[in-house]
Amino acid sequence: MSDATSPIDPTIAARLAELEALVEAQRAALEAERAALEAERTRRTAAEAERDRLREAYEALTREVELARRRLVVAKAERIDTTQLELEFAAKLAALDALAGKVNDEDDGDAPKPERDKDKKKHGRRDLRLFDLPEERIEIPDPLLDGKAARIGTEESIELRWKRGGFVRVVLVRIKYDTSTPARVEVPVDASASPGTGDQAVPAASGAPNAGERAASITSRASSATDSASPEAAPIAEAGRRGELACTPDELSALVASDPRTAGATIVTAPMPPRLIERSFATPSLIAHVASDKFCDGLPLHRQEDRFARLGVPIDRATMCRWLEETGATVGATIVEAMRQEALATAHCIATDATGVLVQPDPRPDKQSQPCRRAHFFVQIADADHVFFEYTPRETSQVVRELFAGYAGLVQADAKSVFDILYRPAKERDRVDDDRADHAACSEVGCWSHGRTKFWEAAVATQHVVAREALARIMRMFHLDNSWKNRLPDVRKTLRDRHLRVHVVSFFEFAEDAYEQVKHQRGMLRSALGYCIRQKVALMRFLDDGALEMTNNRSERELRRVAVGRKAWLFVGSDDHGQAAGNLLTLIASARLHKLDPEVYLRDVFRVIPHWPRDRYLELAPRYWRITRARLDRKELDREVGWLTIPELPLPTMLPSDAFAVPPSAP
Repeated sequence: MSDATSPIDPTIAARLAELEALVEAQRAALEAERAALEAERTRRTAAEAERDRLREAYEALTREVELARRRLVVAKAERIDTTQLELEFAAKLAALDALAGKVNDEDDGDAPKPERDKDKKKHGRRDLRLFDLPEERIEIPDPLLDGKAARIGTEESIELRWKRGGFVRVVLVRIKYDTSTPARVEVPVDASASPGTGDQAVPAASGAPNAGERAASITSRASSATDSASPEAAPIAEAGRRGELACTPDELSALVASDPRTAGATIVTAPMPPRLIERSFATPSLIAHVASDKFCDGLPLHRQEDRFARLGVPIDRATMCRWLEETGATVGATIVEAMRQEALATAHCIATDATGVLVQPDPRPDKQSQPCRRAHFFVQIADADHVFFEYTPRETSQVVRELFAGYAGLVQADAKSVFDILYRPAKERDRVDDDRADHAACSEVGCWSHGRTKFWEAAVATQHVVAREALARIMRMFHLDNSWKNRLPDVRKTLRDRHLRVHVVSFFEFAEDAYEQVKHQRGMLRSALGYCIRQKVALMRFLDDGALEMTNNRSERELRRVAVGRKAWLFVGSDDHGQAAGNLLTLIASARLHKLDPEVYLRDVFRVIPHWPRDRYLELAPRYWRITRARLDRKELDREVGWLTIPELPLPTMLPSDAFAVPPSAP
């Protein structure tokens, strides 16, 4: 047996060294395999992430395609099968109904229910006598000279009127007077000899006495006249003493001397009464017809031009465009401004929204074409009183602030960021614009229709059960509130507190729980839930006031006037044209709000406004027009041109004009 310390056999040592080298090689190979495996795992993870991203993008595109297909092919309205929703969530809805209590007609007691409202252009003025049209003659006397100076002839001018059924040629017959000769009145010397003939005098100015009283007064004045009259005037004075003249020569001379129009003249023509557009052949009815066709019925001016040509009276679109611009500017500075001041001072809630409109670009010096620029129309609905359309070149927070300057009340709008400035504290608002401090505070009222739209999109595109349940819950809330829409505000609030509040509170509990599960997932459902949660206070505010609506749909309906019209007339010509269009849209929409025929209302207002006192334009607003029209002389109003008798006193319900003034800015 060999000693333990004896050297190892070289063969064995070599073998061991080979084994150790083999082990090291295998270990290195294993490490390389592990590194390759780790790299492969990394690539697989990246590939899976890319796959998930592409799958998510594909699903998003699929949802958008399905939503677009739904809107284009199935129906543009946001409709869903409510019966299927009721069957699907019958248990949940039944539980909510049990919590809300039974709804019946006895809940409102005996409260009264309001009624339910179911070529080449020719230059110069055209000769309108050349057209084969029915004719209407209007005699225009001089209020000062008529009945006092002798009539010696007439001067005629022609304008164009629109009556339903076609054009009517209006001949304005302006009386000419000889101021050197008093007018004669056809009355007998002895009024008692012919009973009943004393009222057959020539018509005089408004408020003049009858012929018998005038004859007696003239006789007494003539008898006291001086005897130093000229020989030529003696027969006239004698006629005055016999009661055949409306005034004595001395009285006529004094009247002529006091009127600057008759200075140094003996022949005077009755002045033309004021009109909406001076020196235009368009009467109020024609301008109202053009405006109503365009802004109420969406008929562009080029189609009206074609129709008028077919009727035999061509009127080019440029002329009509100038009519509308001037008319819109006039009513905007008068009636619309008075309406706006009243609304900002007295409105309880103003509903608002905006839509875009294209503006024709100004021509370039090099005559190169350029695209239209974009502007906006804001709509404001002040309770059930007024509807306003305001044209603005931009849609910014500063524009919104100016539109609501001085208003402190409720504002119902969607959650668009431009409206946020209305709800900020005064100090935050003032930092936006240091030029003017506006301390009016507004409270936000949300719109459930906007919230429902987002759930509808998610339900249609993804068929997610949460989105469908949200639609079912909102459907039940709409159904309940719609059943009380004709109740008085106090009754509506009571019914909402008793039956609807439970549904609203339960909805937000459901939305908050669902949002916690999807808040880390991008998609339509998270957007819908997030919108409602962020708007919770605004969406619940309608429960505190029975006069408020759940939705802002009335603003959307009013904006359809612009949306439908711009499909035909495409754009507005300039900022001035846009502002004029907004003013005319304001009067038309407000007239529709108060159940007035827009064309008839515009015609009457265009007839009246040139004569109306500057501090009483609010009486011409659609809200007060029925009362104002009843105070006017119907025969005078029906005449296209002529003098009007304006009521001396304003409406008893009118507040002083300074009551609607916007408060001055704080220093």
